Amino acid sequence: MTKPSLPELLHAAVTAVGGTERPGQAAMADAVATAVDDRSHLLVQAGTGTGKSLGYLVPALAHGERVVVATATLALQRQLVERDLPRTVDALHPLLRRRPQFAMLKGRSNYLCLHRLHEGVPQDEEEGLFDQFEAAAPSSKLGQDLLRMRDWSDETETGDRDDLTPGVSDRAWAQISVSSRECLGATKCAYGAECFAEQARERAKLADVVVTNHALLAIDAIEGAPVLPQHEVLIVDEAHELVSRVTGVATGELTPGQVGRAVRRAAKLVNEKAADALQSASEGFERVMELALPGRLEEVPEDLGYALMALRDAARTVISALGSTRDKSVQDEDAVRKQALASVETIHGVAERITQGSEYDVVWYERHDRFGASVRVAPLSVSGLLREKLFADRSVVLTSATLKLGGDFNGVGASLGLAPEGTAGDDIPQWKGLDVGSPFDYPKQGILYVARHLATPGREGSRTDMLDELAELVEAAGGRTLGLFSSMRAAQAAAEELRGRLDRPILLQGEETLGELIKNFAASPETCLFGTLSLWQGVDVPGASCQLVVMDRIPFPRPDDPLMSARQKAVEEAGGNGFMAVAATHAALLMAQGAGRLVRATGDKGVVAVLDPRLANARYGSYLRASLPDFWYTTDRNQTRRSLAAIDAAAKAEEK
Repeated sequence: MTKPSLPELLHAAVTAVGGTERPGQAAMADAVATAVDDRSHLLVQAGTGTGKSLGYLVPALAHGERVVVATATLALQRQLVERDLPRTVDALHPLLRRRPQFAMLKGRSNYLCLHRLHEGVPQDEEEGLFDQFEAAAPSSKLGQDLLRMRDWSDETETGDRDDLTPGVSDRAWAQISVSSRECLGATKCAYGAECFAEQARERAKLADVVVTNHALLAIDAIEGAPVLPQHEVLIVDEAHELVSRVTGVATGELTPGQVGRAVRRAAKLVNEKAADALQSASEGFERVMELALPGRLEEVPEDLGYALMALRDAARTVISALGSTRDKSVQDEDAVRKQALASVETIHGVAERITQGSEYDVVWYERHDRFGASVRVAPLSVSGLLREKLFADRSVVLTSATLKLGGDFNGVGASLGLAPEGTAGDDIPQWKGLDVGSPFDYPKQGILYVARHLATPGREGSRTDMLDELAELVEAAGGRTLGLFSSMRAAQAAAEELRGRLDRPILLQGEETLGELIKNFAASPETCLFGTLSLWQGVDVPGASCQLVVMDRIPFPRPDDPLMSARQKAVEEAGGNGFMAVAATHAALLMAQGAGRLVRATGDKGVVAVLDPRLANARYGSYLRASLPDFWYTTDRNQTRRSLAAIDAAAKAEEK
């Protein structure tokens, strides 16, 4: 039998999922197949509606070697494992004459821990473990969640938190899960043979396609101990998120509360001298943190340096002592010891990292209304790490609806550690950028309106002219508005103002769960939804409920953001343009994602309104506009209002 061609395979898969074949999808599949065969790398921008998951799954499955697919969001992981992969495998099976296996793999803390469920949770204040089911009042939300999870543990086949519906709070989940550091290990644990996390790993070892998340991919790259099975092809979907997810995993944090918990956990397991030293170091650290003011620490202050060195040394002593001291009164000593060791090792690691003072790290204080002060440390850049760990031993395909910024892929490529496209050299990963376009006719379906007449937004103060403009636009659109704001304070102020002015429902992020807000927004055309960061990329509402997307200002990072400002300064010191490389790239990515909320289907029409004149007037405005979908562009406010009113009237006529 002759080997089936890629177009045949793609046709079978698209038919199976009930989709439509698109030229962009075919071009993408062809490019992915070439990259995989050549063991080269590909950055591919595929607009909403292209069908990009099949564009990479079909050539990857046809290739026959193990593939890891890493995504940023739970929604896409679910879509791949529950919908796209089962149908695609069924469709390709007769043609390939084999049935590829697939599996989902996440970090250990995402799975129910049977040991913790049955044996209890190590308690901070007293030795031993306590039964969390007895400790929580049955009438409390926590108690109800725990009882529901205990029942669920008898039914679930995966033990995966995301399969528990409705979900539970982080606090409730923490009672029945462990981190990889707290885990006893399958050989030592009485429940090792039934362990959900171990079963997921075993399934992944046997699978042809392993679906995971960016965080686990980062852990696999950073920690040296492989978590993912060996694979020849890596596909990173939602790749615009990768750098921030890897940065998050590589960031360390210390808080007085966290240090205090570690002291309590270790106190009963080590000799008095070691316990006292850690307690004393903890108190010294707490005193320093009481005076901490938010902001970057270009040099570690002397008092913080002494406090961290004391913590580091005391933690090292406790780690050594934990290995030898045995307290006979402690029940299930291995679990209690493992949790204590995990807490103290984290403190030792972060304290040592900050006191060593690497030029490649950024250190800063943060202050949170609820949790108090913390000291944090993050890498100045993750590009070197990604270049070394990601692109060395396999073919990598990175895809997203937004990878091409300002007209090319080099900005995103640089953040991933890649030299400009086409650069030759022995140790330089070779890659190609491809934009397969979108099935949507952006110039006919959407308008990009920039309110050029408004005052330039300042750092503080109310923007009365912006709120007036927003109210007029919402009124012209008949509601149907997604408001994307650069801060929660701005979103709240706008919601409060417009609720007083307009007779339309205004939903505000934080007043309900995100899922509930999006559901209510989609259900009622007159409704508006206002919010901040997660709405810029997390909303998929095709149809007439979302015909106006408003951005209050260009979403540059805050000038006092310690990590972003440090990265900007580093680029400038190396002779580059720090503003364009860091701030403008960050803003372009968010704006491209935000503008992408407008047109989600071929029949969608509407306006993206940016209420910041700098997009029209500033020198960097053309770079930002080139990063957005190719909408018809105008600064004419009257034309925009007329267009919105016409789109609203057409939608109302259809709703009848």
